[in-house]
Amino acid sequence: MDDQEQYAKLFNEFDSQALITLGVILASTVLLIIVSQRGLNWLANRLHGQVRFRVFALVPLTRLLILITALAVAVPIVIEPSLRNMVTLLGAIGLAIGFALKDYVSSLIAGVVSAVELPYRPGDWVNIEGTYGEVKHVGMRTVEIVTPDDDLVAVPHLKLWDSAIYNANNGDVSLQCVASFYLHPEHEAGWVRKALRDVALTSAYLKFDKPIIVVAEEKPWGTHYRIRAYPVDPRQQFLFITDLTVRGKQVLSAAGVTPALLPPDAALDSQGAAS
Repeated sequence: MDDQEQYAKLFNEFDSQALITLGVILASTVLLIIVSQRGLNWLANRLHGQVRFRVFALVPLTRLLILITALAVAVPIVIEPSLRNMVTLLGAIGLAIGFALKDYVSSLIAGVVSAVELPYRPGDWVNIEGTYGEVKHVGMRTVEIVTPDDDLVAVPHLKLWDSAIYNANNGDVSLQCVASFYLHPEHEAGWVRKALRDVALTSAYLKFDKPIIVVAEEKPWGTHYRIRAYPVDPRQQFLFITDLTVRGKQVLSAAGVTPALLPPDAALDSQGAAS
């Protein structure tokens, strides 16, 4: 009974005037949000350049300010604004916010860990849960990655706790690229291996002080060759792989080496196995 009485003292007694006031506040809040969002969107759609996106960014900020103002006006009507009541209310709100933001806090802690362990840094090419690209910025909560399709992806540091981080160059200027070729099993393997190595040696993107390795692996459907080499700059990796692939196909085709053929309903997984 004491707890019930304590919590009952938090709230004011409601009369018709209080209910009407709360209703007016609610209606005004909804109306202001609708008007502000439609007005800002209308304005932004008639602007151009960077200003247009800045106006769009004001939409959620304006909505948040309206909600905070409405709560600031409504709370004293519902709760007696005494010191004891405010402390109790703020304690409950703090507990709720702390529970809701536990992942945010965990990301902040992981951000501190990432600054010490350096699993990634700006300029690294990383793969985090299927998102591959160049690290552009390491913030307190997220790491920003630009993908090969020029998409900016913000990945929370929280992934450090339970996800594998694949770092292709790890702070170095060297990044290994792999170009794959799938050939019919009936061919001169020694010649093909030498020809693919020559293709890598004659690439304009090749970094000559790094090794060139041609790996051959026999599969049920044919032979899988991989050229492993390094471009001059990690940002040239896709141009380098394309160059190796195009010129490699030309050399093999001119020599009469045929590609491997699979049944129409077969497919290859990431390891090159047929299914």
